[in-house]
Amino acid sequence: MLLRKHFGKYYLKYIAFFLIGLAALVAVSYIQLRIPMRLGEVIDYLENYDGAITFAGVIDFIMAVIIEISIIVAAIFVGRFIWRFFLIGTSRRIEEDIRNQMFLHATKLPQSFYSQSKTGGLMSLFTNDLDSVRDVYGWGLLMLVDGAVLGALVLTRMFSISWEMTLIAIVPLLITVSIAVLIVVKMQKLFKKRQKSVEELSDFTQENFSGISVIKAYVKEEDQKATFKTKTKDLFQKDVGFIKYSIWVNIILGFTITFIVLIILVYGSILILNEQQNPGSSNLTTGLLTTYIFLFFNLLWPVMAITNFFFRFAAGSASAGRIGNFLNAPIEIKDENIDDSIEELSGSITVNNLTFQYPDGDTPVLKDVSFTIKSGQMVGILGKTGSGKSSLVELFLRMYNTDNDMIYFDDYDINNIAIKQLRQTIGYVPQDNFLYSDTITNNIGFAYETIDEDIIENAAKLADVYDNVVEFKEGFNTILGERGVTVSGGQKQRISIARALAKDPKILILDDSVSAVDTKTEEAIINNLMNVRQGKTTIIIAHRISTVKRLDLIVLLDKGEVIGVGSHEELLSNNPTYQEMVRRQELEVFVEGEGA
Repeated sequence: MLLRKHFGKYYLKYIAFFLIGLAALVAVSYIQLRIPMRLGEVIDYLENYDGAITFAGVIDFIMAVIIEISIIVAAIFVGRFIWRFFLIGTSRRIEEDIRNQMFLHATKLPQSFYSQSKTGGLMSLFTNDLDSVRDVYGWGLLMLVDGAVLGALVLTRMFSISWEMTLIAIVPLLITVSIAVLIVVKMQKLFKKRQKSVEELSDFTQENFSGISVIKAYVKEEDQKATFKTKTKDLFQKDVGFIKYSIWVNIILGFTITFIVLIILVYGSILILNEQQNPGSSNLTTGLLTTYIFLFFNLLWPVMAITNFFFRFAAGSASAGRIGNFLNAPIEIKDENIDDSIEELSGSITVNNLTFQYPDGDTPVLKDVSFTIKSGQMVGILGKTGSGKSSLVELFLRMYNTDNDMIYFDDYDINNIAIKQLRQTIGYVPQDNFLYSDTITNNIGFAYETIDEDIIENAAKLADVYDNVVEFKEGFNTILGERGVTVSGGQKQRISIARALAKDPKILILDDSVSAVDTKTEEAIINNLMNVRQGKTTIIIAHRISTVKRLDLIVLLDKGEVIGVGSHEELLSNNPTYQEMVRRQELEVFVEGEGA
């Protein structure tokens, strides 16, 4: 993972931080070994004390050692603060950079990506997986470098004291590390399965929270509870399976360490006895043996650190692979061959022999569609469910790519217009009327960085929702629930319309945006639009004739094809399909009236 695409660049970006942190880490590793060396010297000094030195001299010697160790401890404290700040702190900065990179990439991905991906799975990338990647940059790098440097320093001093004892100590440790590496390979596979289980649980939970009203309506609480319990148990089993391997490593290490310490004590005691009987045979003293034991315990951290690094690296690599796959998802909708001479779009649209098929579809949803919308016209797009109405306006927003020469804004091919400029020209109210869990003011003023309350209130009045909002206890400061669940369907639609009107765009597109309001409210909204949108293009997708009959132009779609273009009167006089729709809806109104 250290040099994987999308991740290796951060080592270069923050190289100064890493170098300062690693320098402090190496310095701490070096000076902390002075403590066991001095303790050994104190023991030998006291053991060999024969009265030649005064008691005051002994006290002075011990005080000097205490002062030196205190300075070393203070230096270690400062050094550890520095490496924590520059290494662990930098890993947090990298986490922020990667998260921002991921979010920016997410905003550029096409609709087809989200139709194939689940929200819970994407959220696990931004949380669990990113945490694992951050760990490698911070604690992982620290453990790798500190383990290698401190391990090398400790081994060097251990060899200088007794190469025989060091070989006895190091061989079992190397065998243990080798076993740990083999276990890590297995752990990496288990971690991938564990992350997949987290993703599935997140997906299930998110969908249930979003659809809680459906669960209650169909009395499926117990069924969903059982399914959730099954998924939770699956995650628990994968977590336990992953942890079991790390526990085995700790058990093996603990046993190995205890075994080695016993050998060092026994073998070291034998060498000391030999040295006392035959001076010069081993040059090992009680103080040196004490130092050696302290050094060995200092060696345990490098062994644990390297082993722990492999654990973190295994998890981080698996997560980096998942994040990398996300970041490698192609950005299909992007600016190419942009005409820089375009200053402002007036609002006219020409559709020329447009044929479109979704990337994952089998058949075209739009077939040879042609019509023209003049700047300032109010246009209705009418048709049955599945006739291609929403697909058509999504192409106006370049949610999907089309071939050249199929859609023109003014005289410019849509593929030659910068995406930002195109979308800034359009105000769009989608079918799902998505609202954020925020204040009504912020929802309506979503297009602005600085919100003007007069614009917000005026837009609410035009959308005929102002009276509803002021009746709320907090008025325009009312916090809406997730996706606007705290307001009715009609209020959601009207707040969404107000959001688009507040933007005051050259082109306004309402995708079936008055279907949840009564005919009186619908008529009020249409009247407001006709007054305020004069000279600006407005496109209204609808199912009801009443919604579009007063508009300048109606485009009638059926099975992805245009079967009529004209005013209400023109279509009523010459289009059989439109005539049938009018008769059917008039009959429905009559029946509803009789029923009332």
